[in-house]
Amino acid sequence: MKKLKWLLLSFVFILTLGLIGYAFILFGGGFIANDEDMILDATTTIETNDGTVIGKLYDEDRIPLKLESIPDHVQEAFIAIEDRRFYDHAGVDFISVVRAVYRDIVAMAKVEGASTITQQLAKNLFLTNDKTWLRKTKEVMAAIHLERNLSKNEILELYLNEIYFGEGAYGIEAASRKFFNKSAEDLSLSEGALLAGLAKAPNGYSPIDYPEKAESRRNIVLQAMEDTGDITTEERLEAQGKTLGLDVQVYEPKPWVASYIDLVIKEAEDTYHISADELRRGGYRIVVNIDPEIQQIAYEKFQNEDYFPGNTDGAEGAFVMLEQDSGKIAAAIGGRDYQLGDLNRVTLNRQPGSTMKPVAVYGPAMMQETYQPYTLIPDQKMALDGYTATNYDDQYAGSVSVYDALVESKNAPAVWLLNEIGITYAKNYLDKLGIAIQDEGLAIALGGLSEGVTPLQMAQSYRTFANSGEVVDAYTIDQIINRDDEVIHEADINPVDVFSPQVAWNMTSILSSVVTEGTGRAGKYTKALAGKTGTTQHPHVEGAVKDAWFVGYTPEYVSATWMGYDISDEDHYLTAGSEMPTKLTKDILSEIDQQRTLAASFDKPENVQALPEPIDLPEDITLHGDYAFGGFSLFNGRLEWTESEDERIVYHIYQEKEGLDERIGKVEGNNEYTIERIQVFGSSRYYVVPYDPLTKTEGKKSNTVELSM
Repeated sequence: MKKLKWLLLSFVFILTLGLIGYAFILFGGGFIANDEDMILDATTTIETNDGTVIGKLYDEDRIPLKLESIPDHVQEAFIAIEDRRFYDHAGVDFISVVRAVYRDIVAMAKVEGASTITQQLAKNLFLTNDKTWLRKTKEVMAAIHLERNLSKNEILELYLNEIYFGEGAYGIEAASRKFFNKSAEDLSLSEGALLAGLAKAPNGYSPIDYPEKAESRRNIVLQAMEDTGDITTEERLEAQGKTLGLDVQVYEPKPWVASYIDLVIKEAEDTYHISADELRRGGYRIVVNIDPEIQQIAYEKFQNEDYFPGNTDGAEGAFVMLEQDSGKIAAAIGGRDYQLGDLNRVTLNRQPGSTMKPVAVYGPAMMQETYQPYTLIPDQKMALDGYTATNYDDQYAGSVSVYDALVESKNAPAVWLLNEIGITYAKNYLDKLGIAIQDEGLAIALGGLSEGVTPLQMAQSYRTFANSGEVVDAYTIDQIINRDDEVIHEADINPVDVFSPQVAWNMTSILSSVVTEGTGRAGKYTKALAGKTGTTQHPHVEGAVKDAWFVGYTPEYVSATWMGYDISDEDHYLTAGSEMPTKLTKDILSEIDQQRTLAASFDKPENVQALPEPIDLPEDITLHGDYAFGGFSLFNGRLEWTESEDERIVYHIYQEKEGLDERIGKVEGNNEYTIERIQVFGSSRYYVVPYDPLTKTEGKKSNTVELSM
């Protein structure tokens, strides 16, 4: 009885241990399996509006596909070669396990696997590839957990999307596109069998590196499918008779889009709060506003060394172009040899020089009635609040119109005007334009900023002049679509009025003259273009240039181009100024114009008044005088002077008098004047002075003529 008692206790103990072990295996998988790991990393694609993929972001290049989109014969191929009893077991095929254990014992090592599809999935998701009993035990536990919590179809879908096929392709869809340039939905029997054969050893059976091995393995899969009754002998023979039929796609990152993709990543993070890490695993489709044609044109121009005049190698540049009517970023070049992750100079602060004048001084000033395009302002070297601005040529006219001050890029008038309108007033406009600066000094007028501004900010601010005074935040992303094909984010444009349409049009008229007559004359572009140049002096090399700019716009596009060195020391400086970015911009526009016709002129909005062209008063008027007969008086005086082509010029007629000469008349649109009732005996002296009705100023007087009898 005592022995029977111990036997019974031993049996209970062993049974208890077995039950505990079984429970541990049955429920322990929950400690191994991680729900987070079951959400597969997926490739985020960056694509144009027509669906062309221009970039990919991923840790694992995978495009998840629903099981119902994968043809039955493809599913059957994997099951036939990897796990024929897939739909019959509960995660572990014990017949295969017993066989594998026996062979391992004979070999005294772990030599054979018996993994089901579920076990393979569990290992790939949660474990390593170590061939140990502990890892195998964990694999079994995790597999049972998967079977208890997922349906067979869910497991198979996960498996087909998770598996690695070689050549950087994860999942059946990425593999199908890689090897056959088609979706897995369109795989033939032969193609599906080839991919199923890669599951065992994707590198060893690579159809690219080892086509004969790949074909042999494919034929084994097809035979297995016949053995399981999935296909007939005739279907097997027909499929085995096919060539591999590869159409291998090699994805190579496009260097010409790297700068743009960088802006996309930054915008996704800043605007939509999607991190770069999430993009690499989240499987999004990001539809962007890039214009590939313009992007490539700009990229190719940036490879030309002739545009970048530096004293040594390494002269850099940045370029950004927006669609005028929408604010969409059409192209961006962050550097001449930009690679993803490099310093993107499109968003790097630099000193803007005179490109600040329209947005910081003249635009805000013209919002006041006091300062209009032909208002005269001082052009004198003067100290204001301890700051003295000098014109670049150290020449001063005494006074100059707002129009001419901007066209000729004079410094002294700009500083005087900023002082008059007030720095706080001007900065309010800069804030609206998206240019927030901490500076408080008059150097703002000339772009002398402590931190500078970015090319993107400059292009965005100039767009207000091209678009009736409205500003919008420039943007690269049109839509973000998640892996479930749902639009989760869409561009939301909120225009803000900054300048009046009249001020915007006046500025367009003035900046058009900058390009044709002022500092923006360099280069050649025959269509409509308005813009402003900017140059900053090098801090260490006298007479050298640190930053060179051109910011401009056409009726279709707004762009900003910057050139300079990343390091500003005595060994790095530009040997030319703003003429180079101006020329580069015009060459880019000219090539765009060859691909699509750009507008020859700006169309004036209906709600604004045209800005008259400036009047050039004649410098040398020759006056003739004589007597004439007729009229109520027997003798009249007749004055005639050099005719001008501009009929808008008004001529003031003066008679010399003691003390103060008397203006006796004016003439508009003509070049002669009749003096009635002139003295018969005696003499009188006369001269003519041209008058500009726009600036309300007189010019240089003519010679004096004397009428006497």
